Amino acid sequence: MFISTIRFMLRGWVEAFYVKPRFHFTFYGFDWVKPLGEIGMYALFMLMVVCTLLIAAGLLYRLAAALFFLSFTYVELIDKTTYLNHYYLVSIIAFLLILVPANRYFAVDAWLKPQLKVVHVPAWCVNIFRLQLVMVYFFAGLSKINYDWLIAAMPLRIWLPASSQLWLIGGLLTQLWVAYLFSWFGMIFDLLIGFFLLSNRYRKWAYLFVLVFHIVSGWFFKIGMFPYIMIFVTLVFFSAETQLRIIAWIRLLLFIKSDSKEAGRTYKPSIIPSKLIFTVLIIHFVLQLILPFRFVFYPGKLYWTEEGYRFSWRVMLMEKGGTAFFHVKDPTTGRSNEIINSQYLTQFQETMMATQPDMILQYAHFLANEYKQHGIKDPIVTAESYVTLNGSGSRLYIDTTVNLTRERETLFGHRKWIRPFIDKN
Repeated sequence: MFISTIRFMLRGWVEAFYVKPRFHFTFYGFDWVKPLGEIGMYALFMLMVVCTLLIAAGLLYRLAAALFFLSFTYVELIDKTTYLNHYYLVSIIAFLLILVPANRYFAVDAWLKPQLKVVHVPAWCVNIFRLQLVMVYFFAGLSKINYDWLIAAMPLRIWLPASSQLWLIGGLLTQLWVAYLFSWFGMIFDLLIGFFLLSNRYRKWAYLFVLVFHIVSGWFFKIGMFPYIMIFVTLVFFSAETQLRIIAWIRLLLFIKSDSKEAGRTYKPSIIPSKLIFTVLIIHFVLQLILPFRFVFYPGKLYWTEEGYRFSWRVMLMEKGGTAFFHVKDPTTGRSNEIINSQYLTQFQETMMATQPDMILQYAHFLANEYKQHGIKDPIVTAESYVTLNGSGSRLYIDTTVNLTRERETLFGHRKWIRPFIDKN
């Protein structure tokens, strides 16, 4: 995350995503989360950089873990156009790190205060991370068991040919059977890899598959830091003996002498914090089990409506694009204006908004407020959005007769103004 945060700043994304936009698409219930201005946002990112180093070193660990979780999650809540599954995973892991005593061995905190040092921790301190990762992989695999992914090989039959310029294997990527091979292997890999990583017998081979799978994914699809995050976090599945060998290698690299007098104490949290932690963990993992299945309560094609899509570990499952035109009508005079979206949104925001109903609704309400400030009472805002899903052809997405200013976003409500997806085949 140190590398990732520095990379984010150097590429100018702080300004592009959080400083430049005039309007931000906030998550439901988090309208109060606002960007902090240019200086404030860069200060927040520098705070994250410092926290990543403190966490890695085990210095002021609890404070650093809490500050990193709060600052990183705050940034992610500013605008949901930047939502990615691995950002969500980073927030979760950062939260879980607050709950565990990761500064009690080979950490600066333990070096400064030897009484903190322990050799053993309760199994849950490690197993919560393993459980979280098994769930991530398993739900990612479960979500791939659908017609588009397995039978139509979508969207890989669209994406793979885009890498046909690659040396040696580029020609293969244009073959249809390769798209099917990747689709089926990806589904099987995600479904089973977490369980193989839990197995002492198969763990090394499973991790080799993790390396190959994520390196190849990163090579073909240019998905940023996600493959490397997964490669490193899955090391948590290895035994204590393996972790100690890794620490020994780090000691050699940093010229740190090993401590020949290992303390034999076991970490034991006091009763009240322990009960609180277990309560929090139970709530967390129950939510993790429920969220991926909430889509069953919504009608229509999930990838079309995207109701229940986020926070459910649906990774790279669709190729979706579209354009959206908005019209604002003065009910008194009957005059109507077509909105130039670039006046209010960045190109990235406009691209993401055009295919996601909740963002379309948010933008419509924003436009209504803008025109109210210009003296138009109760403006009527309608949207004309054309969307294509997995190469299905462009089709009308939103009911153009609905005044979106009268529609309200709810936490679980269905958006009836989304036109149903009708397969033209």
